[in-house]
Amino acid sequence: MTIVAPRTPNTALKLPTDEGVLLVQGEDRPGLVRATSSALAENGVNIVSLDQYTDDPEGGNFFQRTVFHVDDYAAVRPVLEQSLQDALGKGLGLTWTLSDRSAPKRVAILASTSDHCLLDLLWRQRRGEIPMTVPMVVSNHTAVADDVRSFGIPFVHVPSQGADKSDAEARILDLLVGNVDLVVLARYMQILSEDFLQKVGVPVINIHHSFLPAFIGAGPYRKAKERGVKLIGATAHYVTGDLDEGPIIEQDVVRVTHADTAADLQRRGADVERAVLARAVTWHCQDRVMRNGRETVVF
Repeated sequence: MTIVAPRTPNTALKLPTDEGVLLVQGEDRPGLVRATSSALAENGVNIVSLDQYTDDPEGGNFFQRTVFHVDDYAAVRPVLEQSLQDALGKGLGLTWTLSDRSAPKRVAILASTSDHCLLDLLWRQRRGEIPMTVPMVVSNHTAVADDVRSFGIPFVHVPSQGADKSDAEARILDLLVGNVDLVVLARYMQILSEDFLQKVGVPVINIHHSFLPAFIGAGPYRKAKERGVKLIGATAHYVTGDLDEGPIIEQDVVRVTHADTAADLQRRGADVERAVLARAVTWHCQDRVMRNGRETVVF
């Protein structure tokens, strides 16, 4: 299937040039910050900002995010990668990733019939608020097709009916594999198989109403109203083979009262879902999120 490039390019997105982000993690021990800084300095790199965290100063895990500037980054990068591998990988057994801040993440969005999270992300992307491009929106319904195309973004309809989703997943994989850096489920009402998650090869972020795993399944706001809840919220998390149990990136809540109807709860819940998903996607695209087993470190 051919994906046509967007008709209207994003002119609002202004990204820094000659800047990179280095993420480092591994077993904590003395000298890690010095080793990282030395490897950068040896290649003429100037550190713009540095954040670090250890979950236990005695034998815990170490996490560091460094934003840096270096002239002609594209040319310097291969040499810098070798220096980092020698100093951090081979020398200290740390894992690390290096990214270019001038290259926005390619983000595919999967949606169904609800449009609030989808359109919010497209609007923020068009305004340049999230460092990403959206090469395609894939949906198992056509309800959002016209809205998506109004942003100049290709819309692909992949029906998914019945218990066997393998054909639909195979078609989606053909579209995604090798073409995107992140997949976002903007209220995509289909459960992705473990096989799909392994083959897609990039992180997948989902948005979930309320705090996991409360009020799972259909009609969550009706169930919340019946229970007389005083808080409703949303959770954005990475998708794993365990349904709605992936590492949490962001959460938020709003207060509600007995006077709010189920429709009021749904409307206010949609507002929270939009904000939480936008923050999670933004932070991921800014290389601020580091996974640590079943949890995350967000700088």
